[in-house]
Amino acid sequence: MPRADRHDVARDDGFTLVEMLAVMVIMAALLAIAVGFGTGARVRAADVSAKSNIDVAIPAVSAYALDNGGYAGMTLRRLQTTYSRGIRNITVVSARATTYCLRSTVEGRTWYKAGPAGSITTTRCR
Repeated sequence: MPRADRHDVARDDGFTLVEMLAVMVIMAALLAIAVGFGTGARVRAADVSAKSNIDVAIPAVSAYALDNGGYAGMTLRRLQTTYSRGIRNITVVSARATTYCLRSTVEGRTWYKAGPAGSITTTRCR
């Protein structure tokens, strides 16, 4: 049987404490970055969804105004039953003869449309 050499007996298997700490610091930094991106993506997705809800309702609102000579009396239920069943997650805040206000809230993110000429913004309708 061959005799064991000193290098064979004193092998260095495993990681040092410094190497383990370095890996843990790198993993913590990557996790912090990933969580930050996830939070931002969720907010952007809620914004896009809320604005899309309003965009889907606008053709129905226009058709309502043409059929009724204005926006007075417009309700969400009436828009859904008469013009588009695809309208979801909006609220008709106000509906007057020549103007209207729609609101959509998704995961705490609220968007408004003061129509007919206004853009979709986070500013409440007046």
